[in-house]
Amino acid sequence: MKQLQSLKSDLHQSRIVLEQLGEDIQDGEVLLQVEKFSFTANNVTYGVAGDSIGYWNFFPAINNPENTWGCIPVWGFAEVIMSNNPEIEHGERIFGYFPPANFLIVNPIKVSPASFSDGKEHRKELPPVYNNYVRLNAETGYDQSMDDIRALLFPLHITAFCLCDALEEQSYDGASQILIVSASSKTAIGLAQGLAETEDSPKIVGLTSSNNIHFVESLGCYDQVISYDDLGSINNVTSVMVDMSGNQEVLSAVQNKLKEDLLKCLTVGMTHWDKGGSVDEALAQAELQDRTEFFFAPAHIQKRIGDWGQDGYAEKTNAFMSKRAEQSNDWMQIKKIKGLDNFSETYKEVVAGNINPNEGIIVEVYDA
Repeated sequence: MKQLQSLKSDLHQSRIVLEQLGEDIQDGEVLLQVEKFSFTANNVTYGVAGDSIGYWNFFPAINNPENTWGCIPVWGFAEVIMSNNPEIEHGERIFGYFPPANFLIVNPIKVSPASFSDGKEHRKELPPVYNNYVRLNAETGYDQSMDDIRALLFPLHITAFCLCDALEEQSYDGASQILIVSASSKTAIGLAQGLAETEDSPKIVGLTSSNNIHFVESLGCYDQVISYDDLGSINNVTSVMVDMSGNQEVLSAVQNKLKEDLLKCLTVGMTHWDKGGSVDEALAQAELQDRTEFFFAPAHIQKRIGDWGQDGYAEKTNAFMSKRAEQSNDWMQIKKIKGLDNFSETYKEVVAGNINPNEGIIVEVYDA
């Protein structure tokens, strides 16, 4: 087995670790060979929130006696290459949550023709949405040519859908404008596109770096785009801020500008994690702590499945995702990297925030 691991105390540092994979798997278990996965700023957030939310717990790092290294979870595709489970067929393909590695052993439970969950003991207390795997052979209308887009956008735009839904449910807290920090991030784009097509949504304002102004404006989903260098031009009207960045300098500037007009700040991602800290630290540092909260999409997903049922939830999210995927053709360029070893340098660039906003990284894991 080969794993790419990140140093928990400094995500900039990574290593490739090898371990002999045993030939036998236990009764009921399935061996998956990872084909490919996406890597975005969203995955960096998983690393930043690894301890506070538990992302390090999904896929324990091998050869890690001091527990200083971890596997940042990724979304992608795998093939069943060995099955000791009568309900899972050899050769079928799976979409879901994986380590950045070439193999994963799972223990399928709650098996249906459409999906299963990993019942491994260490995952039982983790959010169910991350433990679910889609069985592609049974998926109606499955189009393999859309795999790269799915790996890149599914986790991001599910969060965008949840944000749109939660904001609409709360009538946007009566705000006149929604400020989206790190407006060039893929989750932010999905949110802005969703809000733009929602009737009676407030004005959508994107905040971004000066380098990304032209790109964000070209998307056409923001009513106004403002550079971090020009935050003083934000209108002093009632506002809800959705923060994808974790950049305390920007957040403080916006809070100082709007004061009581800032009704709420939803912290979602950490694209500028190096300018903030952990999720807990970001919330603790917020100047308006009583109006700042961390938005955890899996909790909202479980709520809506309870409200709408699994089929109702799937119908709404699939419609949202289809529109976002179609729109992505206008702006996203996919960059493919072959093998975990070749990914190491790009990993550093993503963690450092040096990837172009219109670029989507797909790692093809060929070596076994």
